[in-house]
Amino acid sequence: MCAALGGLVAGFAALCVAELAAAAVRPEAGPVAAVGGAVIDRTPAAVKDFAVRTFGTADKLVLQLGILTLLAVFAMAVGVLALRHRRAGCVAVLVFGTAGAAAAAGRPGGGAADALPSAVGAVVAAGVLHLLAGRLIGRPAVPSPAAGETDGGAAGTFDRRGFVVAAGATAAASAGAGLLGRALRASGEAGAAASREAVVLPAPASPAPPLPRGAELDVRGLGPFTTPNKDFYRVDTALVVPRVDVARWRLRIHGEGVARPLTLSFQDLLERETVERDITLTCVSNEVGGPYTGHARWLGVRLADLLAEAGVVPPSRGGPADQLVARSVDGMTTGTPVSTVMDGRDALLAFGMNGEPLPFTHGFPVRMVVPGLYGYVSACKWLKELELTTFAAYDAYWAERGWSRRAPVKTQARIDTPRPFASPRAGTVPVAGVAWAQHRGITRVEVRVDRGPWRTARLAEAAGTDTWRQWVWEWPATPGHHTLEVRATDGTGATQTGERAGTVPDGATGWHSVVVDVP
Repeated sequence: MCAALGGLVAGFAALCVAELAAAAVRPEAGPVAAVGGAVIDRTPAAVKDFAVRTFGTADKLVLQLGILTLLAVFAMAVGVLALRHRRAGCVAVLVFGTAGAAAAAGRPGGGAADALPSAVGAVVAAGVLHLLAGRLIGRPAVPSPAAGETDGGAAGTFDRRGFVVAAGATAAASAGAGLLGRALRASGEAGAAASREAVVLPAPASPAPPLPRGAELDVRGLGPFTTPNKDFYRVDTALVVPRVDVARWRLRIHGEGVARPLTLSFQDLLERETVERDITLTCVSNEVGGPYTGHARWLGVRLADLLAEAGVVPPSRGGPADQLVARSVDGMTTGTPVSTVMDGRDALLAFGMNGEPLPFTHGFPVRMVVPGLYGYVSACKWLKELELTTFAAYDAYWAERGWSRRAPVKTQARIDTPRPFASPRAGTVPVAGVAWAQHRGITRVEVRVDRGPWRTARLAEAAGTDTWRQWVWEWPATPGHHTLEVRATDGTGATQTGERAGTVPDGATGWHSVVVDVP
């Protein structure tokens, strides 16, 4: 029992010291974040999709708790090993730490310095384990003066008091190191938060038109047309949300076909012609009827204007690059078709969201927003670099993991009310929800009950082709067990398919259905 406890104390010391070292490098270099990131990087698409579907936005917390649990089990096992083979236990700790250091250095955006926290933590853990195991290893007892025999037999005794004192002192010192690391990290985050608070968004040179009267239906159970920032979905791979100080932020535009490379500061963007647009975003991990879609009013600059200023020519006019690779400060990459961002749509480098600077969780200081494409190929957050290249030459993060390179948003409709397994009363029941087909728009929504005939729902006023659209159908509900289904038709006249398909590799398909019981 004491041996396992000694292993846990050594593991705790490693994590705390690594936390302090990570404060001197970057938060993403901490061992839990580094190992967690490596796990995400190597997770098959189907497993990643299962995690998002099962745990939602808590998937990162579940992963971190899982890593800490495995570390605890490993630490206890090494503690028991060190009781019999002290050197072998210490070597096992160093090997484990080396693996963590390699994972940190090999992550997107990582480098040699990122290996430092895991390496330092492993050395400290090995030293602590060696010390504590030494207090537990049996020693010959003092011979009895009267009988000339040892007190305790051949097995000897161990220094229980010395172990308790050493373990307690180590735990206290480790906690102090961890708290200091947290304080240093919080200090850096406070500076980034202050820089965000100081941002004054410019008035848009091209403001978004007011939402038309009737764009938002007054139906109980139907959410607002514009999603509040705090409720907007978040799906990404960042275990540690990057917090960037705008004073140090720079955006680099370079690559194939770039005649005039650009390096821009945040202030440079604010001083350019700004545009404000209503755009609905959707994650490719959104299951049929899922929650990972949301609408916001974005403020930024046109991406096409910046590319044109850099001398970029779209492939349709002979330009050599057909892929725009966006890189985040945490190393994430997304690959977007150049032809799409330069075809006249409102593709933005956004720094404002619903009237305030971007929240850190949604990409502050700057992110990409491209209507009509799923986020994994268009919505890079915490943006720092844009590189022009080709799809043949480079696979971005998710394309490398089996997802499609080009991913237009598929036409979908969702029932928001009544909820699944609700028990509405017989009579007129409003069935309502949202439908989306970004950059094509929604022209019709239909609902049917128990596989009966399709009935046309009433559409709210359209706010544009790049936004979702609310709808409602008044259902004359009768007692019984019923299944409601919905489908939408987009601006091209195409009606969404009822064939069910999962999210991998380019988005889910099928009709959303809800089962209710009318008493």
